[in-house]
Amino acid sequence: MADFRIYPQLLADGHYIGKLRLCHVLLHTNAVLPWFILVPETEVLDLLDLSDDLRRMAVDEAAVMAHFIKTTLGYHKINFASIGNVVPQLHLHVVGRSNGDPCWPAPVWGNLLAVRQYSSAELDRLTELLVRECSLHALERR
Repeated sequence: MADFRIYPQLLADGHYIGKLRLCHVLLHTNAVLPWFILVPETEVLDLLDLSDDLRRMAVDEAAVMAHFIKTTLGYHKINFASIGNVVPQLHLHVVGRSNGDPCWPAPVWGNLLAVRQYSSAELDRLTELLVRECSLHALERR
């Protein structure tokens, strides 16, 4: 999609990592928890309104991120949501959770008060791991 743009608030809330087949991958700026935001390249606003093929692809890409969070980053639980009440553009949250994290067992939305920023080295390491371990060879850097 030549005219596709990621909503500015999403870009403000995340580090742009790259693009999968359908979704742009952002890493939430708060490093307290591994929180990925996937933005499907579509004008459709709700996940359930996507065609069967695109919905399946979006969920499959979210599952890849969930697997990465569990196996590589060592989190045992995934929170997955497509809320879109604040930012209208379709985006999917994939968040690693564990017993004892700063807002466990509450949802991260509105409850994650702890804040930590990623260092450049951490961002580079996560990007490298995503490319290598998630078969994200199609990942394109901006």
